[in-house]
Amino acid sequence: MTSRYRPFESLNPPSPRRRTVVKAAAATAVLAGTLAATAPARAATAPAFLHGVASGDPLPDGVLLWTRVTPTPEATPGSGLGPDTEVSWTVATDRAFNHVVARGSTVATAASDHTVKADIRGLAPATDYWFRFSAGGTTTPPARTRTAPATDAAVAGLRFGVVSCANWEAGYFSPYRHLAARGDLDAWLHLGDYIYEYGSGQYANRDTVVRPHAPAHEILTLADYRIRHGRYKTDPDLQALHSTAPCVAIWDDHEIANDAWSGGAENHTEGAEGAYAARQAAAKQAYFEWMPVRPAVAGTTYRRLRFGKLVDLSLLDLRSFRSQQVGIGNGDVDDPDRTLTGRGQLDWLKAGLKSSDATWRLVGNPVMMAPFAIGSLSAELLRPLAELLGLPKEGLAVNTDQWDGYTDDRRELLAHLRSNAIRNTVFLTGDIHMAWANDIPVNAGTYPLSASAATEFVVTSVSSDNLDDIVKVPEGTVSALASPLIRAANRHVHWVDTDRHGFGVLDITAARAQMDYYVVSDRARPDATASWARSYRTRSGTQKVERTYDPV
Repeated sequence: MTSRYRPFESLNPPSPRRRTVVKAAAATAVLAGTLAATAPARAATAPAFLHGVASGDPLPDGVLLWTRVTPTPEATPGSGLGPDTEVSWTVATDRAFNHVVARGSTVATAASDHTVKADIRGLAPATDYWFRFSAGGTTTPPARTRTAPATDAAVAGLRFGVVSCANWEAGYFSPYRHLAARGDLDAWLHLGDYIYEYGSGQYANRDTVVRPHAPAHEILTLADYRIRHGRYKTDPDLQALHSTAPCVAIWDDHEIANDAWSGGAENHTEGAEGAYAARQAAAKQAYFEWMPVRPAVAGTTYRRLRFGKLVDLSLLDLRSFRSQQVGIGNGDVDDPDRTLTGRGQLDWLKAGLKSSDATWRLVGNPVMMAPFAIGSLSAELLRPLAELLGLPKEGLAVNTDQWDGYTDDRRELLAHLRSNAIRNTVFLTGDIHMAWANDIPVNAGTYPLSASAATEFVVTSVSSDNLDDIVKVPEGTVSALASPLIRAANRHVHWVDTDRHGFGVLDITAARAQMDYYVVSDRARPDATASWARSYRTRSGTQKVERTYDPV
């Protein structure tokens, strides 16, 4: 249930203090197995907060707070059981809660799976706050969040964590732990596949289950999706990250089903697995219950956040409106009647990019924007030949689930950027389980002689299999062979790492946007270490990516 805040006016809160560096702390101490084992004993005497706390969608004057209460032992996620329970929340400018600035309460019910959201307003911009929840004598540990800078504020710099594709069965979520330990994030972006819908063993770590899903079967119903979200939220590393910085999340396909589109999904059998419309509705309901996200348009995750005059962040939903995917080599990818974004969302995105007065226009983008083709000829030769043979005009796309499968939408958007001289547009992308640094050419067939309209940083997976896992060879083997070939056929690609797992840190100033790529040592180990891999940046006004050897 979502509750708007009640301002705590009588305390006359002091002016906001300086920003403090926060260390990821208490949440990492509780393992998922321990939570499961101790839940009944704790819940028998008092309500318990077994799934951590979170904040999200920061605004200059507010932030969304989230938690889930377990009022009684039987009130497990998806059970539909458990009494109505009053949950209160408190927000302060200090960890000790000596300077409370807002507080309120709401009632958690089985109808919302005992999840709680509080949409706090009246806060100061660009300020660290601490929050906690309480119910029946039980109080959560303090958690940190941060508001966005004022809309018209001159901001020297911003730093965002960037992640995608976290498969529970394939490994541990060490990237979350390492991002939490930094203590320097203004927010962190989850670009999709926060959960996976598969049954146990269907999609694991090189076919090995590191830790089993709950429920064990493929999730189809509202109860199933709630249980799966609940299992994910017991992960200590995920809890730690949620307790140190606000999250900005969008969904991709696996929050619903693999290769989802507006009317179905590859991993859905109509009839045998029920109606897709019912499954999609259940998945979306559970997502909005369990995630600290404000739906800007009913039933979608596309919305826009602003961080002073430095950044406008447009967040996309590329599953709710898209046409069904076509096969590789099918010229229908160029059909103007097919869409990835839907007309309304594309017009919204174009208008927002054009009207923005921010230095940087970031786009949270679930699937890769830059072309990734094989057998590419120059545009002058390829297009007439493709027209004759009924092939894609921009080369044989390897993955038609991404923008390559919907080339008319991409051409329209890139032409809009060029014709309106819109600069400093950076797509931040997940999904593909690889790390990329790309220019986004207006015409890939003549690049680099022709223009680049934008740039793109793609982060690899937190734990989901990538190419070396799929073919079961030692890490690095595929990248050594494939990366030079990919770059030769796609001259706008500056770097691709096909084989490692990790996360990104995006550091932005007025002069440049820089992505530092980090990799983890072993996703199958809960104590995996992290190390810097590479850094790429785009300088203001250039629309091109360059390598830098100086991580920030």
